[in-house]
Amino acid sequence: MDSATEDILINVTPFETRVALTHQGAVQELHLERTFQLGQVGSIRLGKVVRVLPGMQSAFIDIGLDRAAFIHIADVRENRQERSAGVTPTPMEKLLFEGQTVMVQVIKDPLGTKGARLSTQISLAGRLLVYLPHDPHIGVSQRIESEAERQALRDRVQALMPDDCPGGFIVRTQAEEASDEALATDITYLLTLWRNIQAKAKTSPTANLLYQDLTLPQRVLRDIANARTARILVDDEQTARTMRAWAEVYTPDASQKIETYEGDRALFDLANVEDELKRALARRVDLKSGGYLIIDQTEALTTIDVNTGGFVGGRNFDDTIFRNNLEAAHAIARQLRLRNLGGIIVVDFIDMHEQEHQQAVLQALQQALAQDRTRTTISEFSPLGLVEITRKRTRDALSQHLCETCPTCQSRGQIMTARSVCYEILREIMREARQFNPREYRILAAQPVIDLFLDEESQHLAQLSDHIGKPISLEVSTNGTQEQYDIVLI
Repeated sequence: MDSATEDILINVTPFETRVALTHQGAVQELHLERTFQLGQVGSIRLGKVVRVLPGMQSAFIDIGLDRAAFIHIADVRENRQERSAGVTPTPMEKLLFEGQTVMVQVIKDPLGTKGARLSTQISLAGRLLVYLPHDPHIGVSQRIESEAERQALRDRVQALMPDDCPGGFIVRTQAEEASDEALATDITYLLTLWRNIQAKAKTSPTANLLYQDLTLPQRVLRDIANARTARILVDDEQTARTMRAWAEVYTPDASQKIETYEGDRALFDLANVEDELKRALARRVDLKSGGYLIIDQTEALTTIDVNTGGFVGGRNFDDTIFRNNLEAAHAIARQLRLRNLGGIIVVDFIDMHEQEHQQAVLQALQQALAQDRTRTTISEFSPLGLVEITRKRTRDALSQHLCETCPTCQSRGQIMTARSVCYEILREIMREARQFNPREYRILAAQPVIDLFLDEESQHLAQLSDHIGKPISLEVSTNGTQEQYDIVLI
């Protein structure tokens, strides 16, 4: 991408914050955070031990929530260090005592009648690194497999750390291609954050919040804003002020890019973001040339099928397919970011006979995915003409935020035809006629099903009535779906 060609639009309401990343006017990424979904995971609190349970090697700690939180000895820092050193672990009752003040981090939200789960092993996530204030070593994400590359990253981080830096770091996958300048910025940010938490802990009462995991606007400044960002437009003045204050401390380069949007049109109308949101939930994605993609998400993987549709732009058939696949490659990379699709993605490009066309499409896909901050890997074309992409899951897919299982089709993506429902009803009446002897059967069903019984299926209905020797009446039900019906015995 060209320098300073990205805009970040932040739409704030009392119930939801939404973020759109646009490049040259086109939406590339969508993020949202709803107020009711905000949890405690990642927050750091000053707690007070209220009860130690030696038999369970655990304790309850008051951290200022409705219920006391729970910590097991496996999540106590000293216990981990002793186990790593091969030393006999100290029992819980000698590590914590009632009334003790202790700094803890929430690792699991309260659920039902259970309190939050805690750890004393503090960790702070940055864009490229995770800081471990109490663990003086440098680790590397297991996803970086090359030992030479892992050692090189360790050496780089070690060289960039201040001489008096306490603790250590875990190098995240995103740091694989990062510059020394980006790594140094992350180290400075994390050390500043930890110093602020420590300073607050010295003056705070117990059961008090020391650090809350970043809000979506703050994560935008930490994870998304970069040298390519031209403007960060925020349609809420208070949020913009809070972002500027945070950016001046942690990401100074971004603070001058934050602007309060005061236009007459809604902020998300500037880049047709609302329309993009709706399109990002659709199964079909139309390409400018006339071709289209079909995107299907399952629990195990996502499949993307490329089709030519009405595209006839090439000089010959092979050229048409090649051009369609090239356009699809760029569209696929954008859709992965827009929908935040993770895990295994299988792409079925239109079959290409020429090897050089396959390589050109793969190269186009790799170039388009190079802009993705989330790590992706791409396989070669399989013998069946499929390309497999793996993309790290960093957050729920957009559809999981905005959608739920369809009550009509139970997420099958299709419903039974009215005729199929008619025949199911006829079979059900035959079953019930063997067990019961009512005066009459009444069918309550959706309008399309009743219409079919009154027209094309009227003969079958009459034959069944004659066969069981009972009248069958019809009534339209407006409450259910086409698949739902009821048979009333009168």
